[in-house]
Amino acid sequence: MGRTAGWMLVISLMSEWVALGIWIGGLVVLIAAVLPAVFNTFGGQDAGGLFLTKAFEGYNRLVLGAIVVLAAGMGWRAWNAPLQYAVGRGEALLFAAMVLIAGVIIFYLHPLAAARQAEAFALKAGEGRKEAFEAFFKLHMPVRSLYLINLGLGLFLAGARVRTWIRRSEGVV
Repeated sequence: MGRTAGWMLVISLMSEWVALGIWIGGLVVLIAAVLPAVFNTFGGQDAGGLFLTKAFEGYNRLVLGAIVVLAAGMGWRAWNAPLQYAVGRGEALLFAAMVLIAGVIIFYLHPLAAARQAEAFALKAGEGRKEAFEAFFKLHMPVRSLYLINLGLGLFLAGARVRTWIRRSEGVV
């Protein structure tokens, strides 16, 4: 491997790890720190809910950027990296599943949930508001589940990458 290819490998791997760290770490921060802070600080359900919707929209934009970086890095490694750092089938499948889930959340479920939330917030009182919130929370449950599944897949992807690289460096694979 030439000097330029060596630097490209370093840049690719470093960029991929940063992107994966943002994907995993961003969701951990939202779940472990932001959600409890919002529910323990904001005065009403409306203000806290709107804040969380905006926070997750920002996270979703970061995930889209992470997808681009990971895809570019993995693409470069698939074509140019030595065997030790080549993209494995498991790594590619985990990443594809993460992208699919993120796409469903970002382009379909989150906008739909945000619209239902806005409808519920627009109603001031009465039975209509209660029903609107029930519809929102009914949709929001699968969204939360998919975020958690994607978090787990991201952790598995990180672990799979490390395991594969260790095994390949030891000549096991």
